[in-house]
Amino acid sequence: MTLHRLGKDPESPNNGSPTVYLDDESGNYVLQGWRVTDPERLAQMDVPSHETVIEFPKRMMQFFPEVNGGGGRVDV
Repeated sequence: MTLHRLGKDPESPNNGSPTVYLDDESGNYVLQGWRVTDPERLAQMDVPSHETVIEFPKRMMQFFPEVNGGGGRVDV
């Protein structure tokens, strides 16, 4: 299994997250973002104990091949 970085948030300070990856074996996306810890927001969701919730800015959608025309990586 190899994760391919498709794009990193160009507006993130210090070149940090969020980041979009593609798992070449499963075909699934792996998202790195800001952990949601606000109890009020979490109370509105049914999150199983084996899952977590992250916040991911809308501007990062550009890195998904389905959105950018299937061109693969935007940011390497």
